[in-house]
Amino acid sequence: MSRSIQHIRNIGIIAHIDAGKTTVTERMLYYSNFVHKVGGVDQGTTVTDYDPEEQERGITIQAAAVTFDWKEHTFNLIDTPGHVDFTAEVERSLRVLDGGVVVFSAREGVEAQSETVWRQANRYHVPRIAFINKMDREGADFYRTLGQIKNRLGAKPVVVSIPVGAGPPHIPEAFRATIDLIAMKMLVFSGENGSEINVTEIPAALEDEAIAWRSQLLDDLSAYSDELTELLLAEEVISDEMIRGVLREATINDMAVPVLCGSALDGIGVQPVMDAVNYYLPSPADISDVQGQDPARPDCPELSRKANPDEPFCGLIFKIQADKHGDLHYIRVYSGTLKQNSRVVNPREDKKENVPQLWRIQADRREQIQEVSAGDICGIIGLRFSVTGDTLCDVKHPILLESIVFPETVVSMAIEPNSAEEYKKLKQVLDMMRRQDPTFRVHESEETSQMLISGMGELHLEVIKHRLLREYKVNVRVHNPRVSYRESIQRSVEVIGECNRNLGGQKHWAELKLRLEPKSELQSQDCGVNQTIEIVSEYTSELFDKQFRQLVLESIREESQGGGQLGFPLMNVRITLLDAQVNETESTETAFRIAVSDAFHKGLRESGIVLLEPIMKLEVTTPDDYVGDIVGDLQQRRGLVTQTEVRGHLTVIEAEAPLANLFGYTSAIRGLSQGRASNSMEPLTYGPAPPEVVKSFMLE
Repeated sequence: MSRSIQHIRNIGIIAHIDAGKTTVTERMLYYSNFVHKVGGVDQGTTVTDYDPEEQERGITIQAAAVTFDWKEHTFNLIDTPGHVDFTAEVERSLRVLDGGVVVFSAREGVEAQSETVWRQANRYHVPRIAFINKMDREGADFYRTLGQIKNRLGAKPVVVSIPVGAGPPHIPEAFRATIDLIAMKMLVFSGENGSEINVTEIPAALEDEAIAWRSQLLDDLSAYSDELTELLLAEEVISDEMIRGVLREATINDMAVPVLCGSALDGIGVQPVMDAVNYYLPSPADISDVQGQDPARPDCPELSRKANPDEPFCGLIFKIQADKHGDLHYIRVYSGTLKQNSRVVNPREDKKENVPQLWRIQADRREQIQEVSAGDICGIIGLRFSVTGDTLCDVKHPILLESIVFPETVVSMAIEPNSAEEYKKLKQVLDMMRRQDPTFRVHESEETSQMLISGMGELHLEVIKHRLLREYKVNVRVHNPRVSYRESIQRSVEVIGECNRNLGGQKHWAELKLRLEPKSELQSQDCGVNQTIEIVSEYTSELFDKQFRQLVLESIREESQGGGQLGFPLMNVRITLLDAQVNETESTETAFRIAVSDAFHKGLRESGIVLLEPIMKLEVTTPDDYVGDIVGDLQQRRGLVTQTEVRGHLTVIEAEAPLANLFGYTSAIRGLSQGRASNSMEPLTYGPAPPEVVKSFMLE
């Protein structure tokens, strides 16, 4: 494409639910002339919330991509969900984005999901700017929220604009403008939806405050530039260009977070955020070269690709939009150029893929294009083998990029078709939904033929149920949600597995020794992330390595994926191969598979059962009058209050509680608080389930 790669910005809008992400996105589209009428979340008329479920609930469920221009720059923008049940949409978006705009509510401050998305952005080293929104709300406090960004998130905020006033229009000190601390001007927003910006001098009553904050801005930036420090000490004039240049470098290198303020709903302060994206967030050319492995030589040093259209092509599939007429694969192009009707390779599958159609994605609309190049985000229709997290690359220059890791599901629900005719249709629809959503699981019980669907929370499963009934017209019966438990082991054991059989007239003999041990240190990590089975080998011999080593390790993994003694997936277990006995004539692949199975199940029986239940991190915001009732209710639910904090006339209660006791919790706290309390929760970790729960499963 003709535009310069330095003028591309791949950004995401991320935040806690109801912080105003979609409203910010809608204003950006309006100011850039992408749309000529501002849509509203409450009216279900926004560009990016186009799904009927989103319009009905007033929340974002699916990440939506849209491309538009702003002041000679091209924004590839992704509006992400704020609800933790749809965290996969944030995870995969951050994996492929170069920068982020994190939106905070000036009234609620840094909330639970704010911390979650911030950690996700940290994990992918995504530079970001912060926008403190809703300055027009009662109880809005820019400076309190700024302190929380610093203290709760561990960030280094650098304030580039401050508010003039705070609160709704009917009070004398209402929020009405912002002060640009770099240009040292007051910005007053007027016209239709704040489309006109009047740049005025700072009023005398606010001048001292503005000077103090500008001094703080320069002091913060002096830590990143010796030249700026020297000019400060010499009391010389520092140009706006130098300030922005130093702040840009600090932001791209994840050392600082520019902070702006405004009210997207009132059309105040959004254009400066768009300018800040141009000034401070990186282009694809500013990001480090993408790293990957040689698929044919995974043990060799990593390969790299520059963000250059002339490099060999490589890209990562980060989202699939399932469709009856052909899935739409979203891809981020990291290097090279991809043309329509070209041929690429999927190195994970080691299969070639045709690329019959390329599309520019504009939320629910698409524009067919002929080619894309490094830095672009686009859609492909016509791929056959590729799934979310797969790499596509040049056939002659293969590279395997790091995939995307998604959290484990925590809630399950049984689902049954109303008739045998509906069964086949249900399986096809569930398979389509599973391709689209990596955190949606489908499992069919071999014993009961019952179908279980699993997701990230009650809302996640409720949305899936509604889509089955309304969008796909599948008549199903659903049962109450239940917890997705996990299993681990109590103690370390060493066991010997044997095979000594005659099968089909042939002697099969093998013997091996395994050690199973718990990995308790993983239980403090994020729920479901990296809490897998670790399989290692401490035994080696020439004959064994040549014929059976890979087979045995694969057999151990297959056995471990079958679950523990109670049938739940295993986690936090390390399995080590210690020894193996090989007979040159009688040891076969079948013999070693049988020996692995024998050793594995002996190990499970001898190591003892630990049933693990998901523990949720809970944040409840309530008027002071109801704190006692809510805390008492939490204690009855086996909850542990970890912190309380007063924010204006509200109290925020942070707690940890088992998911098994939190079904229907939102309705419960509304009843306790006459509808005035709100809550959010997210998976935190896994902890041992009570003995009575373990006994109930053992008796089944």
